[in-house]
Order: sequence, then C-alpha cells, then structure tokens
Amino acid sequence: MEDRKNMNESAQIQIELSQDVAQGEYANFAIITHSSSDFVLDFARVLPGLPKAPVKSRIILAPEHAKRLLGALEENIRRYERTFGPIQLPEQDPRTFSPIGIGKGEA
Repeated sequence: MEDRKNMNESAQIQIELSQDVAQGEYANFAIITHSSSDFVLDFARVLPGLPKAPVKSRIILAPEHAKRLLGALEENIRRYERTFGPIQLPEQDPRTFSPIGIGKGEA
C-alpha cells in the first residue's frame, strides 16, 4: 500500500503560473468549434458600442480533454451552486447573439 501512495504522490504534476498568465483575461463571449481531431475554444470580450470583439485567448483541445473539461466544469458549477445558490441565466432575445456561441463549422 505504501508503494501505491508514493506512486500517486510522484505522479502529480506541478503547475507553473507566470505573472502574465496569473493576471487572467476577462472574456464574456466564447465560440466553440470542432474538427474530427480537435475542439477549439475562442474567448473574446464584447464591449458596448464596439463593432468587433477581438479574440483574447484560443484553447485547442483533443476531444478526450474537451470531455474532461466539460465534466470538470459541471462538477465545479454544482459545488458553486451548493455554496452560493443557483446561477440565474437571463432571458435572451433570439434576435441578439448569445454571450457563449457554438460554432457549426470545422476548426
């Protein structure tokens, strides 16, 4: 049993967070597209009065990692809502864009 514990401890990955990345990037719009081999998540910031929303970050994931990300987000939302209450989504006019978009094309 001790060997398994040591194996699990040595298999942990140490994450490095640079100062630039630690500041984060605010995004209120996302577009998700995929191909047969990748999921592409583009995060942008839409601001009132500006016609363009520049992509601030692009993350490319293998399908397996995209599914793991989905599961991790679902679990974290459940934890958040247990602590802070349900997240309310506002009603949206279908003629306007959604803050989170789902692309229909190939990546």
